[in-house]
Amino acid sequence: MESGEKMYSAEQITIPKYLKIAVNISARIASGDFPEGEKLKGRSILSTEYNVSPETIRRAMSILSDKQVVEVIPGSGIIVSSKENALQFLNDFKEDESVSQMRNRLSQLFDQSKELNEKISGLTSQVIEMFQYRRSDLVTPVEVRLPKHSHIIGKSIGNLGIWNHTGATIIGIIQNRNIIISPGPYYEFDEDDKVLIVGDENVIERFNAYINKNTKDSL
Repeated sequence: MESGEKMYSAEQITIPKYLKIAVNISARIASGDFPEGEKLKGRSILSTEYNVSPETIRRAMSILSDKQVVEVIPGSGIIVSSKENALQFLNDFKEDESVSQMRNRLSQLFDQSKELNEKISGLTSQVIEMFQYRRSDLVTPVEVRLPKHSHIIGKSIGNLGIWNHTGATIIGIIQNRNIIISPGPYYEFDEDDKVLIVGDENVIERFNAYINKNTKDSL
């Protein structure tokens, strides 16, 4: 996020008052409270009823006029034009509101995912530092490309028991240009994966031997 940029949560994003009023009046027209052809109350009366400024009422009426729900006649007032258009406006509003809510939720999930990835990345760094502190030969992770016909392709880390078989700790998976940090026990290996592991020379040797075993030997 760039400096000065502000993120808003779904709770902070609200519907403008003039739009709420337009929806409310449309609902009253759709329900028959305001029949077609009837003249609505003046802006000053509506502003008092809705406890808003006349300008807010004007903006609400402008929306309904554009949607042909009402007709604003200069010098005569506001006339109810169409119950059908009022219903259509309400349906469109509900669809737009649902899409907006989904977008807001998606934005929240992206923020949560970013925060989680940052925590995982920090924890991974701590794990590497811990290994470095304990063993001088564990300086950096080792990148190992999986053989195309390795028996571990299509199987999960947890089911294979990688650490039990090799002693290697998997801290990441490289797929093309993407890096999956701390893939976890449910990650299933894919062809051409590059596996980032930490371990001494014996661990790396055991890991290479394990992934190169043929399917029959692995059963």
